[in-house]
Amino acid sequence: MIAETGHYALVLALVLSLIQSVVPVWGAARGDHRLMATAPGTAIAVFAFIALSFAALTHAYVTSDFSLVNVWANSHSSQPLLYKYTSVWGNHEGSMLLWVLILGLFSALVALFGNSMPERLRANVLGAQAWVLTAFLLFILFTSNPFERQIPAPFEGQDLNPILQDIGLAIHPPLLYLGYVGFSVTFSFAIAAMLSGRIDAAWARWVRPWALAAWIFLTAGIVMGSYWAYYELGWGGFWFWDPVENASFIPWLVGTALLHSAIVMEKREALKIWTILLAIITFSMSLLGTFLVRSGVLTSVHSFANDPARGVFILMILLVFIGGSLVLFAVRAPMLKSGSLFKPISREGALVFNNLFLSTAAATVLIGTLYPLFMEAVSGAKISVGAPFFDMTFGPLMVPLLAMVPIGPLLSWKRSDFYPAMQRLFIVFGLAILAVAVSLAVTRGAEVLAALGIGLSVWVMLGAFAEIATRSGFRKAGFATGIRRMAGLPRSMWGTALSHFGLGMTLLGIVMVTAYQGEAVREVGPGDHVKIAGYELVFNGLTPFSGPNFNADVASIDVRRGGVSRFEMHPAKRIYTTRGMPTTESAIKTIGFSQLYLALGDKSPDGKIVLRAWWKPLITLIWLGGVMMMIGGGISLMDRRLRVGAARSSAAQRRKEVSDASA
Repeated sequence: MIAETGHYALVLALVLSLIQSVVPVWGAARGDHRLMATAPGTAIAVFAFIALSFAALTHAYVTSDFSLVNVWANSHSSQPLLYKYTSVWGNHEGSMLLWVLILGLFSALVALFGNSMPERLRANVLGAQAWVLTAFLLFILFTSNPFERQIPAPFEGQDLNPILQDIGLAIHPPLLYLGYVGFSVTFSFAIAAMLSGRIDAAWARWVRPWALAAWIFLTAGIVMGSYWAYYELGWGGFWFWDPVENASFIPWLVGTALLHSAIVMEKREALKIWTILLAIITFSMSLLGTFLVRSGVLTSVHSFANDPARGVFILMILLVFIGGSLVLFAVRAPMLKSGSLFKPISREGALVFNNLFLSTAAATVLIGTLYPLFMEAVSGAKISVGAPFFDMTFGPLMVPLLAMVPIGPLLSWKRSDFYPAMQRLFIVFGLAILAVAVSLAVTRGAEVLAALGIGLSVWVMLGAFAEIATRSGFRKAGFATGIRRMAGLPRSMWGTALSHFGLGMTLLGIVMVTAYQGEAVREVGPGDHVKIAGYELVFNGLTPFSGPNFNADVASIDVRRGGVSRFEMHPAKRIYTTRGMPTTESAIKTIGFSQLYLALGDKSPDGKIVLRAWWKPLITLIWLGGVMMMIGGGISLMDRRLRVGAARSSAAQRRKEVSDASA
């Protein structure tokens, strides 16, 4: 009965979503306040019914209700309780329900926190949100119903995919979806702006917090997914350029461009049309990522579905929303007023530079991801595009972009001079050159590109705080006054500095682990030794272990340095009994910012086992840099000046709309 209630709640959510998609938009077109006022309450009701449906499916998993096909195919009564919860979204149907739950959540948040928005803008935004919700609710009910029954009910389930039985799965998909779906709000704002034919700085102030929140969540999802694959799959890498990894990276790149473009629009009312286009493309890339994962056109550890009917349905959603929004953009963009002009050497020019390189990088990743699919569809030839292509194309695009990161904030709006900005970065530039020289001296000149990469990362990290140091004026005002000025700087400035610093940290981690990691692969038996990076690994043997739904062979490895035992590590090989599927459980020891990484391979006929060992210098900076970027984004999101400015502007805009209507 609970499952039927969940199914019925989805149907009711669809009905209300249809109402929300038509009535408020019609009211906005006619200037009818009563029709527009239906949007907030309907959005909240839609979210409530979707949440009820999601709770019903979660109950079915927790209670092991195997009469539901979805639960039977993706759960087992002996699974730990945590993985019964995560199994809800560890499959196609459940993950799509999570998708619409988050989409409904964002619509409800717009309804709750949009009271000071212009009434017409809020009605159009919530109407556009309902269009997307309606499409995905139809997709779930007609092709991916998670409440499908089977009678008689099996006694036991088929278990969750073993590689998904990890704490990372409890965190990664929800964060990724919060990022994907969060950009639906910026998409809806763009549609609303084009419907009304009005776009200004107040619009940008309303869009920025939603774009920033989505960007933070998407960053968190990508970071968590990268680390999950790193330790769970036992391959020792942090990024594989997997097509589904790329599907999340592309909207992140375009979303980053959107954030910077919105700044220009907010401060100078420039790049209006470009910002609208970026808002459309960012969510379009999120939809494209959904299509790639759910359609079955890609084979990946991240992919769930392989039903052509589902792929065709999502393809139709893509065509309607991407094609429809671009057609609307082509029709309405010429009617939008262009923004103010600026010189190439200016802060606006630096942000345009940023946008061009980020957009080109996103296009490069998109082409590399879709080209094999295109070739297979046209000629039937199966090819693969891997790391060499992306390293040769994406990497060079990032170098000028990263070099420009510290310079842009030091340029003035509208018109500036390049030389004064570089003067303020003279010390930073000297320290970056020193870092290059030290790196070359330590490595004896063997890694020139790596040394340049280290210098670039130092340039980005230290240069991130150049604007704060300049605004504080320590040199002229003194230390005490400088500290007071620093404390009074806007939170958005601090957030930008921390995000750019995190970007430099990630770059430093990538350069170090790519250029200087050590690796050792050996077959070992009890008592054998393996040396790596000054450590001696002594293999003591394997010990059998039985978990709740798996059996494992756990290795005992004594790690010594200078002949003294320092610690033990325990990599393992597991076999999940229901599916008979093996997994590799790596053992990782963090030492400072570096890591010693161990993984077991296959057994040889003589009873020995392959031990793979890596020494990964400063690798944790890759993910800590991502965390720092998230912290910076969170600090910027808390900037009160932006919130107050948006509210005041929107109130003034509302008064103007009322006066226009009365006239």
